[in-house]
Amino acid sequence: MLDSDLAQLYQVETRVLNQAVKRNLSRFPERYYFQLTEEELMVSKSQFVILNRGRGSNTKYLPHAFSEQGVAMLSAVLRSSVAVQISL
Repeated sequence: MLDSDLAQLYQVETRVLNQAVKRNLSRFPERYYFQLTEEELMVSKSQFVILNRGRGSNTKYLPHAFSEQGVAMLSAVLRSSVAVQISL
C-alpha cells in the first residue's frame, strides 16, 4: 500500500507517517517498504481512469510503498488513536 493511502487509513498526514518511519528505520528493513521510482509512479497513475483533482493530488515527493509486514509495523510506531486500536 502507498504511504498516502495508509496515512488516510491511520488518520494522520502522510508526512507524519513518513517521519515515524524515518525515526524508526531499524524496524523497517527493505522488505517492509521502499520508495517508488518515477517510472513506477507514472505506471500506477496511468492505471487510473480518472485522477483525483484538487489539493494533494500532485505529490512533491515520490511515494513509499509498504508490504504487509510494513503495514503491521506502522501500527506499532504511529501514535494515532486508530493505530493504537489496530496494534492492540
